[in-house]
Amino acid sequence: MTSKEVRQLFEQTGALLKGHFVLRSGRHSREYFQCALALQEMPTVERFGRALANQVRDLAATTVVAPAMGGLVIGQEIARQLGLRFVFVEKENEMLVLSRGFRLCADERVLITDDVITTGGSVQETTNIVEQASATPVGIAAIVDRSGGQVKFKYPLKTLLQLNVETFPPDDLPPDLRDTPAVKPGS
Repeated sequence: MTSKEVRQLFEQTGALLKGHFVLRSGRHSREYFQCALALQEMPTVERFGRALANQVRDLAATTVVAPAMGGLVIGQEIARQLGLRFVFVEKENEMLVLSRGFRLCADERVLITDDVITTGGSVQETTNIVEQASATPVGIAAIVDRSGGQVKFKYPLKTLLQLNVETFPPDDLPPDLRDTPAVKPGS
């Protein structure tokens, strides 16, 4: 699956939004990838999942872990494509935690997945949880890297689409964004 095909799927499904958005990181942007709109169609989920699974197959993961909410659908599909176990972390008191009785063991090789990476905060929190459980992170997979490759992890990152999307701190917005009400679409 090419980057062009990925972008076209986002555009066709209405998942690439234009306007003034507040991102999960608190930064502002003119573009927003609402992956949930693209991932409501199972053939799209399957295509994205297959493409990412093919990129990470050689990492020999045994478990896929995703942060809720954004990474759930694609994480579960990658796990299904690879025949692996899937668990997720979720917010509790504003921090991601492994809950619901999920456990990671020291011998598990973990692939961390997410839908969109902007600052890498959710992926890094998830990585920390995996490491604290003494499991071994082997890589990271995401549909979109909005950082243009600027976010770096200590494990290999595989994506379907890499873009350098401008983001701005809330106290330093360009005039067009200052004059437009911001929307926080959610993950």
